[in-house]
Amino acid sequence: MSSAVHAAPETRVQSDGAGRRTRLRQYQVQLLERMQAARNNAGARINQLGVMIGSERFLLDLTQIGEIVPAPAVTVVPLTQPWYLGLANIRGNLISVIDLGRYQLQGETTVGSDSRVVTFAGGLGFNCGLLVSRVYGLRHAADMEVTGDRLRDAEAVEWTPLDLAALVRDTRFLHVGF
Repeated sequence: MSSAVHAAPETRVQSDGAGRRTRLRQYQVQLLERMQAARNNAGARINQLGVMIGSERFLLDLTQIGEIVPAPAVTVVPLTQPWYLGLANIRGNLISVIDLGRYQLQGETTVGSDSRVVTFAGGLGFNCGLLVSRVYGLRHAADMEVTGDRLRDAEAVEWTPLDLAALVRDTRFLHVGF
């Protein structure tokens, strides 16, 4: 009788885990579809992906990002900068994983269950991804108020636009070794 009591919670946990993975996949598919629709709809409001890196919220141009994946295992590369976390295998491709929070000297990006890696678009010619502690989804930059080099949304949350193309041209960003 006690084995039956123990079996039921384990089954429930496995079902919840499978359900969670299914819901996560559905969310990722929906987000990808929305991102592709936003890229193809040139006359619409400017859509960008909102993410948390370090302690700051950023907006990434949809044309500059490839995909969003759960934070993978990263292999540390010796003699590299502290912000260069290492290499990850994402769908058979080696991707450099960067902690932009550390790069900008704003502290580490927290890794948790909501963490993701946002890869750079292939057109940038740079196999790289940014570790983000959270993805907020699409944001409409055209609806936001410009405040200096930031944007403020209707809820008074500030966002910093991040140009990945400019980042890959930055000499300091390109030199990950000591």
